Amino acid sequence: MFDAAELAVVLSHYDLGVIESITDYPRGSRRSPKVGIVSQRGKFLLKRRAVEQAHPDRLRFTHRVQKHLVDAGFPVPGLIPTRDRGLEMLQIRDYIYELFEFIAGEPYGQTPPEAHDAGVVLARFHRATEHLADATTMPTPRGDYHDAPGVRTGLCTIGSTLSLHDSFTGDEAELDARLKSLLAAYERAAESVNRVGLESWPERITHSDWHPGNLLFRSQKVVAVIDYDSCRLSRRIMDVGNGAMQFSMLAGGDPATWPDHLDEARFLAFLSGYESLGALSEQERSCMPALMIEALIAECVPPITRTGSVGRWSGYRVLQMVRRKVEWLESEGRRLKQAPEQ
Repeated sequence: MFDAAELAVVLSHYDLGVIESITDYPRGSRRSPKVGIVSQRGKFLLKRRAVEQAHPDRLRFTHRVQKHLVDAGFPVPGLIPTRDRGLEMLQIRDYIYELFEFIAGEPYGQTPPEAHDAGVVLARFHRATEHLADATTMPTPRGDYHDAPGVRTGLCTIGSTLSLHDSFTGDEAELDARLKSLLAAYERAAESVNRVGLESWPERITHSDWHPGNLLFRSQKVVAVIDYDSCRLSRRIMDVGNGAMQFSMLAGGDPATWPDHLDEARFLAFLSGYESLGALSEQERSCMPALMIEALIAECVPPITRTGSVGRWSGYRVLQMVRRKVEWLESEGRRLKQAPEQ
């Protein structure tokens, strides 16, 4: 957390006028604490990162994307520059600070109209950034969840490194089979996507973390998109596949109780929203279920590899849930490939 002396030093670098209040803002990663600030000049959000978590060159790239989006009229919180040097980030010893315009909004309410608008806004993001990669000379990160060596390595090491973790106690005999099953499903999905020629499709800047926690809503419309840390060069369908999975996920409570199926009304609403600004190709649509499988598996592997858990849930229970949903997607994928009604 921040302390008073630290805040005094950091805020002295910004021209905010009289500070009226500062409150904790307990959202997002605990490794990047935030505070909300109300001042004479408006409302702001201050974020702190450890230097090892965000290299300055990487941040400069994400700030380039955000400033481009602001200029394009996209719903992104503006970055507040420092008073003395006009920089979008402030480094003091081992920490990097960023100050953002604060945009008030509500979390995703899991309704089809919200999923539809999330699809529309993703299409707007892709339109706004279509040629940005060509216009910037900055090094551009690459890589995504498709056919990723890191996902395979994670699935192969979870068993050996975490089989004694509390989350797997009593399930050791089944853990190896579960991991092999998920690895096989990941391989099948990756091979399916490769067969339709994804590697030959044009690359562009993608958000690469399009999920409900990164969108704020008001009256069932998106008012802000946050967290551009994962932006990179990839294919647009990677965002669409992950977004379709995230915005149609039926979740809540113990993962053991999550249903196998997706909310198909929300799934179709998300795709309809995206395609309202331009249709996906037949090849892109054909690989959607496989990409959703890859995204679902890739989502859970890193935290389980690091900690044996996903949030407060045991890793093994999450793996069981993922296996059930993967089986449903493999079974029902053919139906999901159909074009949504406009």
